[in-house]
Amino acid sequence: MAAKRSGAQSKRSQRKNVKLPSVQEPPLSLERIVATAVELLDAQGIDGLTMRRLADRLGAGAMSLYWHVDNKETVFDLALDSVLEYRGPQQTGESQDWRADVVHMLEGWRASMLRHPWSASLLPRRALGPNILSRLELLSRTLSGAGVADADLNAAIWSLWNYVIGATITRANFDRSDDDMTAAQQRLAGLSEHYPTIERSRLLLDNDWDGTFRKGLDFLLDGLALGTGRDAAGRNP
Repeated sequence: MAAKRSGAQSKRSQRKNVKLPSVQEPPLSLERIVATAVELLDAQGIDGLTMRRLADRLGAGAMSLYWHVDNKETVFDLALDSVLEYRGPQQTGESQDWRADVVHMLEGWRASMLRHPWSASLLPRRALGPNILSRLELLSRTLSGAGVADADLNAAIWSLWNYVIGATITRANFDRSDDDMTAAQQRLAGLSEHYPTIERSRLLLDNDWDGTFRKGLDFLLDGLALGTGRDAAGRNP
């Protein structure tokens, strides 16, 4: 019996000493660094991204990151540009409906930034990467093809840029609960003598962010259509 117990113990000891194959992390690459940086930014925001935390998520040493990126600012640039890649159809000729194309581009741009709320606040102070430049080129080409004069093109582009960025930052940072909105509107009702118009329009209860964005964009595009001598739908009169 002693011999059997000894043999069983020996087998258990052998099983304990068997080394399981280690799980290998994928090789460190620029693409993997950028994708992981986006995940970290989504989870913890701009202040949450440090080279040490990024390296820990990658299962790598912090110094090894510098073989692929110069510094944290470069990581920010690359992460921002990656989430703003335009995935819509590319135009191959003159657009048949320039207005619908612009709406599609800008609504998609806004949606991308809302999926990654950190991106809107990062955009104004980052280098413009190839994906952002491609968006601007496509928008410029579409507006130019619609008849916006070269002298007005930059103003049109920056007006739309400012509108998208402003609307996205407001949506990302001004979200309120139903209780908060109701309390704010009730307080405003008590001050209606001073703020009669916004109290009457129930401004602080309006949370139709998507509808408001589209309507405001229509106002801008109506102005552009008039400037090109076309009707509101973008057709020649």
